[in-house]
Amino acid sequence: MNPNILQTPIDYLKGVGPNRAALLRSELGIHAYQDLVNLFPNRYIDKTRYYKINELQRSGAEMQIIGKLMHLKTVEQKRGKRLVAKFIDDTGEMELVWFRGHKWIRENLKLNVPYVIFGKVNYYNGFSMPHPEMELLSEHEKNLKIAMQPIYPSTEKLSNKGITNRVISKMMQQVFIETKVRFYDTLSTDILESLKLISKSEAVLNIHFPKNQELLAKAQFRLKFEELFYIQLQLITKNLIRKQKVKGYPFTEVGEHFNSFYSNHLPFDLTNAQKRVIKEIRNDMGSSAQMNRLLQGDVGSGKTIVGLMAMLLAIDNGFQACLMAPTAILANQHYQGIQELVQELPITVKLLMGSTKTKERRVLHEELEAGTLNILIGTHAILEDKVIFKNLGLAIIDEQHRFGVAQRSKLWHKNKYPPHVLVMTATPIPRTLAMSLYGDLDISVIDELPPGRKAIKTVHRFDSNRLKVFKFIEDEIEKGRQIYIVYPLIQESEAMDYKDLMDGYESIARSFSQPKYQISIVHGQMKPADKDYEMDRFVKGETQIMVATTVIEVGVNVPNASVMIIESAERFGLSQLHQLRGRVGRGAEQSFCILMTSHKLSEDSKTRLETMVRTNDGFEIAEVDLKLRGPGDIMGTQQSGVLNLKIADIVKDNDILKLARSYALKILKEDPSLGMEKHKVLLYTYQQMAKHKNIWNYIS
Repeated sequence: MNPNILQTPIDYLKGVGPNRAALLRSELGIHAYQDLVNLFPNRYIDKTRYYKINELQRSGAEMQIIGKLMHLKTVEQKRGKRLVAKFIDDTGEMELVWFRGHKWIRENLKLNVPYVIFGKVNYYNGFSMPHPEMELLSEHEKNLKIAMQPIYPSTEKLSNKGITNRVISKMMQQVFIETKVRFYDTLSTDILESLKLISKSEAVLNIHFPKNQELLAKAQFRLKFEELFYIQLQLITKNLIRKQKVKGYPFTEVGEHFNSFYSNHLPFDLTNAQKRVIKEIRNDMGSSAQMNRLLQGDVGSGKTIVGLMAMLLAIDNGFQACLMAPTAILANQHYQGIQELVQELPITVKLLMGSTKTKERRVLHEELEAGTLNILIGTHAILEDKVIFKNLGLAIIDEQHRFGVAQRSKLWHKNKYPPHVLVMTATPIPRTLAMSLYGDLDISVIDELPPGRKAIKTVHRFDSNRLKVFKFIEDEIEKGRQIYIVYPLIQESEAMDYKDLMDGYESIARSFSQPKYQISIVHGQMKPADKDYEMDRFVKGETQIMVATTVIEVGVNVPNASVMIIESAERFGLSQLHQLRGRVGRGAEQSFCILMTSHKLSEDSKTRLETMVRTNDGFEIAEVDLKLRGPGDIMGTQQSGVLNLKIADIVKDNDILKLARSYALKILKEDPSLGMEKHKVLLYTYQQMAKHKNIWNYIS
């Protein structure tokens, strides 16, 4: 088929016209025939079966029945009237009901003639069907048989303007009549034969007009595989090209700084997971390609030590390193931690933030350019044009989802060659999502906690148990421990949340009164200096209880705090709950997380709370979160455009994703440029995708 016919603007399709075309463009992003063909149904109604009235079930399902209308009558009701018809077949009778459009229906319905009716069956003193779809049996037999009726994605605006599901189905039939349903195949013969896939034309036809369940399943598998295969092909190619083209500095030297720190200054033995990850990083930085690695590890798994050892490698090879964090609190904490770890080594470390004084900055800039400053730690301030390195060899980015792509690329341009990049995150990204979103990054995972850490015990308590919880807090403070109590803060209901926080603070202050107890409070409406002062008192152990909104989510490290109480826990997302829980359990003592809620809980909230109580494994939690929220939400807005999938679902089609990735890897290993004759079709399709972003707009 001439693929150009698919580029025809949708306005030219019979039955569309300029007004409908404008709506299809704005509501569903359909510009050309190709976009309409790629509008896949959400679900299907099975019209392969005709039911008899005596077979009807009280399931509220949609059913199709053949029978005759016997008589019509109007029935008065509280508001207005309803029109009721008696409908019979050879096994029984039921009612058809209309609440509006009586006049038109009365004029157009014929009595005692066979009809096919379709609709949702209700039961109340007998079966009835409100507002059925009706078609004369004689007409029904003539029409193009769509056994399984597709239901297409739609919007309220489209329905209001008369573009119903039926209208979209008619357009779809028209596009298939005009294009004669011949699509060139986009997958190689090898793949088709190896996976026993149906052809592209067959798949596209059966996704829209499936003859039966079996053909529909084959069509779905074929199209999902293809979509995920090309995404993986693109991500893996990007990674390979980057490794060939983007030269990095080879760090071949494992020298004095690295060895001395490893042998004499490690505060504890490294876990096997940490050793494995350091080895992966050393291999990357030792080659002449630029490292681009994502390091995932739960809160407290020891990512900072791994990051520091990578920095020492850079210094051993005569380069500088920097670490960029999203908040001042976190940057400061990294600075304190690293400063402490390297104090015995001849290394200079400095901190740069928005609040850094001009005088200090001047010195810092001079030392950076001279190369006497080895490690720079800071916030976005590192990205300013004034910050110039003598030779930046490694850039570490913490909690990368807080930084956009543009910000990352600014770091690249601070050097002749781009530095090696290590991205660290404590937000566990499920494997499935990591394969799709970060398929162009190599991934390392620290999946064990340092020895001596006890797993945090998590329990769920209702508000009615509050007194018992207060008693527990008292006992823990007696043992010399500290407590966090966190309240939700959602932008939309800020005033209400602030009131909850203050009410909560007052009731805690009454139960834990001075001078025996001291309480810190931290929330978003405080001045930064006041916040820091309160935080500092808690860190020093001058206060036993810290009442806060979620400002403490990232980067507060108080080993002595052993209890995290989360108020209205049902209002937090899973990853937030997991992050908050990670604030305790940093010392050698047993730590606890208590999730407080009211008795009114949605099903999703129950699932979230049960998951938190059941497991401490960040990756398992991320998988549940992904199922509950879907991939778009997990990554936040800046990443959501990445996976505008047409038919596949990253969560439900996890197995197909893995299969697609394994095929893409195998093919690129054998033929990185897709130059072989047997891969010609893959290369052509791939190039077409790159050219027509609008066709395959799921390729990010």
